[in-house]
Amino acid sequence: MKTYDRIFGAGPRGLLISLLALIAAWKFESLLGFSTICDNALVRWFLFLITLIATLLLVIWSFWSLPPAIRGKTLVTTGAFKYFRHPLYASFLSFFNFGLAILLNNWVYIFWAVMLHGVWHLNIIKEEELMMQEFPKEYVEYCATTGRFVPRLW
Repeated sequence: MKTYDRIFGAGPRGLLISLLALIAAWKFESLLGFSTICDNALVRWFLFLITLIATLLLVIWSFWSLPPAIRGKTLVTTGAFKYFRHPLYASFLSFFNFGLAILLNNWVYIFWAVMLHGVWHLNIIKEEELMMQEFPKEYVEYCATTGRFVPRLW
């Protein structure tokens, strides 16, 4: 596995796609005529702050669970990785993006946040294939019990 793939994975490509999709949503906001989510700015900022804190906590937990120096060298299934196969990506997809969508106060951004889950599922296929090559049996078993971006709690 190349060092770049081992350390960064699908992150930079996914971030670029996410930003381009956000710009497209911003451009389409006035064209599509979606309604606002909530007229109370204080509520929107409060919800954004909660999702921002959740994002930061999951990012810190992700780095603590799997420091960059050992990425791709060891299959970690504890810490944040016990609940998410990709906790760093999940922090943005499952928390930050929805908080941002609420803060931006238009349903087009909720659509953007939901759509990104599908885009990122496609984006990380190569990364997961590399992990299956490195850890064939262990990674397949891990995938069967752990969700990509949303925890499997049942």
